[in-house]
Amino acid sequence: MTQLTATASTALAGKIICPGDKSVSHRSLIFGALAKGKTTITGLLTGDDVLSTASALRQLGVTISEPERNAKGQYIAAVTGVGLGAFAEPAAPLDLGNSGTGARLLMGVIAGSGISAVFTGDASLSKRPMQRIMTPLGRMGAEFTARDGDKLPLTVSGTRAPLSLDWQSPHASAQVKSAVLLAGLTARGKTSVTEPVASRDHTELMLRHFEVDVETTTHSDNSYTASIVGEASLTAADIIVPSDPSSAAFPVVAALITKNSAITVTGVSINPYRFGLYQTLIDMGADITISNQRVEGGEPVADLICKSSRLKGITVPASRAASMIDEYPVLSVAAAYAEGETHMPGIEELRVKETDRIALMEECLRKGGAAVTSTHDSMTVTGASTQDGGMTIDAQHDHRIAMSCLIFGLASARPVTVSGCETINTSFPEFAELMQSIGADIKNEISQNGDSI
Repeated sequence: MTQLTATASTALAGKIICPGDKSVSHRSLIFGALAKGKTTITGLLTGDDVLSTASALRQLGVTISEPERNAKGQYIAAVTGVGLGAFAEPAAPLDLGNSGTGARLLMGVIAGSGISAVFTGDASLSKRPMQRIMTPLGRMGAEFTARDGDKLPLTVSGTRAPLSLDWQSPHASAQVKSAVLLAGLTARGKTSVTEPVASRDHTELMLRHFEVDVETTTHSDNSYTASIVGEASLTAADIIVPSDPSSAAFPVVAALITKNSAITVTGVSINPYRFGLYQTLIDMGADITISNQRVEGGEPVADLICKSSRLKGITVPASRAASMIDEYPVLSVAAAYAEGETHMPGIEELRVKETDRIALMEECLRKGGAAVTSTHDSMTVTGASTQDGGMTIDAQHDHRIAMSCLIFGLASARPVTVSGCETINTSFPEFAELMQSIGADIKNEISQNGDSI
């Protein structure tokens, strides 16, 4: 089991490029596969989650080149698409590893493709419920067989003639929305998904990039509808993947809570449906400058200049949860070093991620000396300028918990050791090396069999 230890650091400095956005990377592979022709992807994330999606697509008959680095250190891959409804039925189960996004989006594709596929994953993914996807896709004509009703291993039997659907989703979920829209690409008529508030819109933006008409409406009650007309076709289009704001969150928060720090993170997505964390940090008093704003591959991006800051506690609007759900663990670390109370309501979705992230972050922060309380759908952290640290945390193979606890240790009085760090590779390969490059003291530990890792 991989262990990393973080020790108090100061004066983090440098200009860095974070890995490509995970959400955009998954979609660029899937949409490139659904288009006819060649799509070149620049800045592809090569974390385990995205590689699992690429492997599954190859099993479905799609040609994807092995990613190669360019002069900037970005990974480039080419996808030769087969077109809608042209996937081959896989001879073996599709193993999506730890990737909930890859699994759920591909279920939507299979549901409207007229083929069957068995989905498997690692122990963590196999615990995650799939009913939110199964219900709308079932109404479109797909059939499912699943362990315990809605767990992996799960078989999807798709239909060649899916029914169009007007789905009123009880949750704001980009995965549910994307799965339904992907299934609707081959349906006759209009398929719509309405969410109580808008979730991230990478699918809508990328469909437009591939020349599919997408209609989006924000209603007076803040609910949001995305619609497509089926029997569509996708035109191959090259993509530049921006740096992942969820990954950039870790060096950004590290710079804010460590003394005398100033870093620049370049080319980060500032998609408004992904910017909730950064707006929250700015509301807390973070010294973050947004510079060099531009559009790349249909996504708004910018460089973030971040300096050490005296943060203050706030109440985070629950309406922001959908735009920053993956960033609450590292936000809770920033809150631990902020002055006063930070209240985070409306975050029940964290209970059903790779782990119960509310419970794990509460354990981490309490062991480190912070005052934390929680309910089913909220967390409240009472911060202080210094925290003790000095604990060992089992991240339970949750990549965001592992990285968040390590960031906590960069500002605590005593080192923080985190086990179960191997899954950091699912979203942020070379996390430790990149953090070390700006001066963070994060070191490998010794595995249980005594080998250096």
